[in-house]
Amino acid sequence: MSKLKLGAILLLVVLATIGMVGGAAATTHGEGNLHVAVQRLDDGRIEVAVQVRQTDGSWGERQLPERRFVPVDAPVGRWLTSSAVQTAGPNCGSSTRGEVRIAVRPLNGGRVEIAVQARQSDGSWGERRLPQRRFAPADASANQWLTSSAVQVPIAARETEPDEQLEQEQEVADQQDDYDYDDAMAADEIVGDAMMGNGGYPQSGGGPPGGGGGGRFVGPTAPRPAPRDTTFRDYARSELVRTAEDDTATFALDVDRTSYRLALNWARERFTVEPDSVRAEEWVNAFDYRYEPPSGDRFFAIATDVAPHPFNDDCRIVRVGIQAPEPPDNTPLNVTLVLDASGSMAESGRVAIARAAAESIRSSLTASDRIAVVQFTTEVVDELTVEPTQPGDSNVARSIEQLQPREATNVQAGLNLGVQLADQMRRARPEAYNYVILMSDGVANVDATDPFAILEQAGDRQDGNPLRLLAVGVGIANYNDYLLEQLAQHGNGWYRYLSTPAEAREVFSPENWLALARPFADQTRAQVVWDSDAVSAWRMIGYENRVTSDESFDEDRQEFAEIPAGIATTVFFELKPTATGRGGAIELGSVELRWLTPSEREPRSQLAGIVVDDRPPPAEAAALLDFGMVVALAADRYGALTSVDDAGAADTRGELERLSARLGSLQSSLGELDSYSDFRFLLERLIAGLPEPVTRSGYSR
Repeated sequence: MSKLKLGAILLLVVLATIGMVGGAAATTHGEGNLHVAVQRLDDGRIEVAVQVRQTDGSWGERQLPERRFVPVDAPVGRWLTSSAVQTAGPNCGSSTRGEVRIAVRPLNGGRVEIAVQARQSDGSWGERRLPQRRFAPADASANQWLTSSAVQVPIAARETEPDEQLEQEQEVADQQDDYDYDDAMAADEIVGDAMMGNGGYPQSGGGPPGGGGGGRFVGPTAPRPAPRDTTFRDYARSELVRTAEDDTATFALDVDRTSYRLALNWARERFTVEPDSVRAEEWVNAFDYRYEPPSGDRFFAIATDVAPHPFNDDCRIVRVGIQAPEPPDNTPLNVTLVLDASGSMAESGRVAIARAAAESIRSSLTASDRIAVVQFTTEVVDELTVEPTQPGDSNVARSIEQLQPREATNVQAGLNLGVQLADQMRRARPEAYNYVILMSDGVANVDATDPFAILEQAGDRQDGNPLRLLAVGVGIANYNDYLLEQLAQHGNGWYRYLSTPAEAREVFSPENWLALARPFADQTRAQVVWDSDAVSAWRMIGYENRVTSDESFDEDRQEFAEIPAGIATTVFFELKPTATGRGGAIELGSVELRWLTPSEREPRSQLAGIVVDDRPPPAEAAALLDFGMVVALAADRYGALTSVDDAGAADTRGELERLSARLGSLQSSLGELDSYSDFRFLLERLIAGLPEPVTRSGYSR
């Protein structure tokens, strides 16, 4: 699991739930107000304390747990707990004592979330209680105490000492956790299991980073302007189509999720999210909807769902979920790293992120794999080029470690040599899968700077056993999303975005990256055909730059998607059913998939109906369907804006607020997932950046 580096971890705090311990049966004396205080130390550790509200309303002194320091390398996404602190309830007698402990969860990007637990009357620890203002800002000054908002928790009071045996047993349990850091906080519970496969996603972060200033944890504030010198492509949003005029949607599938990760990172840094940066399909595909796996290894599982539209009673939302199988695959890998060593990589720790990703890839490979390294600036950095070799070759690690920013950015030169070395490995080892991994901010300024011009020289001309170009983006300002996204799409690969070294290590950990490096289907495309008797009009949400002609469905094209084994992709449609389409169980249309098998290049196809089912789905499936619909519509509506100041921005805010309320109703079902918290935070930030609707009083001046 990833570790946070020095300075990356940040504050955390937790609210407490108070439990009083003693002899006989517990009695409840009242409610106790607590808040947590935290400070970041000069060495990067986080120190925590708890304060209790006194009977006169003031806050008592900070009480310091014996085990109260969050280590610099604490695991991301994992709750850590302090040792117990004895507190006195404000409505209890002086002899009454209770115990609480502080829980802290480091998040990606340096954010920290806090909670509090109270000792129960039976000696166990109660559930974590979350303050409303509980995220510590990443930019807080060192050695300055910050406080969370207060939390009211029931105080279970006892008049005698805690049971000594129980205390010893609890201490033993604490010491047996995976992480025990002397006076540091002990690891309590791995929450990563609630990410991928449980409605979340890998490399998830937490909620908002919080604001700085005032020594307080704060909620979302109005975002600052978008970062400078960023390049996105505005793809025109699809319109509602009358089925009688056009009943068919043909498009390449997509497994990228960079648009969402980029927006989330911008929001955490309090930047305005550029509407042009939003590709709705990448927001939708950032999440796990827990589709049933296929029954065999040769074909996809296709799931279709129909739900009421949240904005229009006359319309419906249709979801098509496509889940790839995960057959055993021990095919070796040929990997060529193409690393950007240009001057712009000096910004915002980009080199550190690229190094972490590259080293994680290298260390995940085995002796049966091969690797090569290319670094480029104005030209290729010859002395750091590593010809194809085994991953354990010390020259590979040395080249990665010596990555540093230099001069201009010649992506063309880097990819030219990278493709040459990759082809050399392919010819020597034709049984292996071949990946060229470009890590860059995309700011090409020497030689070709257009993705298609670059691929004209560095593209793969071989139909069988293709080179797969993966683009890995780093950076915020001075970033070219368009170049990287198009290189991956037309280079038979996929695109990822990394915001921290910790996230880089997580994304390219063996369990994540090696799974993605096992393709199930190449040149994958879909064609949805609507029945005009059941559907009067329809539109697809997102996939604007993946739409292709209906005739191309019969063709095998490199820009059609590679689908890794075990990965799902999801498509949402808005449609207006006819009177026939509104009644009972009925087939609205069909979806057909076509693809090539990765090794044999054997063409395959699969057909499924899109059926309205009157039976309600299970509660969890219904919640995930609702969540995906909110994500799709929020991305679609926000991405349709020209800018956050355009004429329709206030109306868009109104729609996003309605979606936010719907998202809030899913708290009880999905609130434990990091992915839910992340998206809820992002949606709040989008809303905060849009103008409020103008209201009229109706009165004369």
